[in-house]
Amino acid sequence: MSAAKRKPATMKTKPKEELNKKALTWVAVIVGVVIVAVSVLLILST
Repeated sequence: MSAAKRKPATMKTKPKEELNKKALTWVAVIVGVVIVAVSVLLILST
């Protein structure tokens, strides 16, 4: 029974890693878009 409990635990950790990777990519994309938007506004304002 302990082995049966360990298998779902490892299965649960894999989706968490995938979610973390997706979250990191989304955060990177959002930060990149914000940086581009700020730089464009600075260029247009000068």
